[in-house]
Amino acid sequence: MNLLRKILFPFAILYGIITSMRTYFYHIGIFKRTSFTIPTIVVGNLSVGGTGKTPMVEYLIRLLSNKYQIATLSRGYKRKSEGFILANSTTTMEEIGDEPFQYHNKFSQINVAVDAKRVNGIQQILKQKPATETIILDDAFQHLPVYGGLNILLTTYSEPFYEDYMLPTGNLRETRSGAKRASIIIVTKCPKDLSKKNQDLITKKLKLKEGQLSFFTYIEFSKIAYSKCASIEVEKLKNEEFIMVAGIAKPDTFFQHLKNDSTICLTYADHHHFSSSDIELILNTAMQKKIITTEKDYVRLMNLIPKDKLYYLPIQTSFINGQEEFDKKILNYVGSSTRNG
Repeated sequence: MNLLRKILFPFAILYGIITSMRTYFYHIGIFKRTSFTIPTIVVGNLSVGGTGKTPMVEYLIRLLSNKYQIATLSRGYKRKSEGFILANSTTTMEEIGDEPFQYHNKFSQINVAVDAKRVNGIQQILKQKPATETIILDDAFQHLPVYGGLNILLTTYSEPFYEDYMLPTGNLRETRSGAKRASIIIVTKCPKDLSKKNQDLITKKLKLKEGQLSFFTYIEFSKIAYSKCASIEVEKLKNEEFIMVAGIAKPDTFFQHLKNDSTICLTYADHHHFSSSDIELILNTAMQKKIITTEKDYVRLMNLIPKDKLYYLPIQTSFINGQEEFDKKILNYVGSSTRNG
């Protein structure tokens, strides 16, 4: 923890008090919460960014979309629009944001919507798409006006919430006690070979309440990088000179997975909107080399960089163990709550 963050500790205490009071007012009914008969799965975290929400949402989409009519609802962070938008064939990334556009671009069988006011967003989805059977709320753990039916809390192996502090001293958006609202806590970005002994030690520190479940996952990288017009095996790519570009929270895992001694890595802020000067720098740095980026960055860069130069490396969430138990928990919840359950 750097000196400035330590100096700001009194403000972290104040922020913690404010967020705790807000949560308490929702709990006792002073602030209104809305519940829905349709299954609502909330995916979120206690900290700011970088816990793996996007691959977890995609995991749930793959798990559920072959059996149910599902929709995702996001805030649409840094989008250049306001209000409720239900994505269609003409929707752009700028209208709904990078992560929702990734879902829309990748999963044609689902509906993707954005609305900062999640209650209104759910109501509009059900009005415009009445056949919807399940809604996944992306990054909505702190959005208490919606009473989530099943809350999934993510925390990273390297920066677990129980060792973190409130903003601005740490990275928590609410106090650690917020974890009690979760039905499931998933420790993400673990080493693939994390031992059962270490899993048990971490589980003790999570201090699970009765009925809560915990799981451990890791990020699995694709063995192939893709562009609009070609693909290349990662093992072959590692023998080439290329540059890497990332505008995501905590990109180190991405860089470390692929880079070699000659790789230049360009880092930008999470959800960064690339300017003309950014693109000029990227192209000048790359020269004739390939440009490798994340899937989330790709949807922001694909119309700005020549299609034969820009590649992305997909990732997905994989469970170290307990995948069947997790899947069963989700499927049982949705199956018992839908109109067709």
